[in-house]
Amino acid sequence: MLTIALPKGRIAEETLAIFEKTFETTFDFEDRKLILEKDGFRFLLVRNQDVPTYVLNQAADLGVVGLDVLTEKEMDLVKLLDLGIGKCRVCIGMKNEDELDYSKPEITVATKMVNITRNYFSSRAMAVKVIKLYGSIELAPIVGLSDAIVDIVETGTTMKQNGLKVVEDIMESSAHLIANTNSYIANKEEILTLYKKIADNIK
Repeated sequence: MLTIALPKGRIAEETLAIFEKTFETTFDFEDRKLILEKDGFRFLLVRNQDVPTYVLNQAADLGVVGLDVLTEKEMDLVKLLDLGIGKCRVCIGMKNEDELDYSKPEITVATKMVNITRNYFSSRAMAVKVIKLYGSIELAPIVGLSDAIVDIVETGTTMKQNGLKVVEDIMESSAHLIANTNSYIANKEEILTLYKKIADNIK
């Protein structure tokens, strides 16, 4: 039985809709249950951020996770399919009156995406001091904690409401179907059959 980790949160509804269409049945995690068995598959409901960890450690064979989370985690997993949902951008944001100056010796950036931030500024040959935050990231430049932020942007409304603007895009993200490398080798036929069914349903 293949186990698939599905994300809670932002992309949960769209993900469940794809799987309901693929399996032609409703996916109802009743009474706060986190495990559901359907048609010979086991589904786990986990936090988006934790999906790659479940898949890497083979607690799940497959998972659905945002490309931003996958890139940040830097784990050796198989990227199978872009599901085309949960689209967003990872952007650099600054106060409206500020500009990004690559001639500065160092920049302080507040973010929950430490690796993406370090790698991006490193590729621009700019030293970066990263301050890791877990929420309310827009606050950091306003109170002088950082020069800039790196955060997920869907519409840009949250930044605008807090007197910030997007100064640069780092990457585009959407939800991907991923697999554990060993699971993929061991269950290739079953995984590719499911892959094809999902791919046909998102066209």
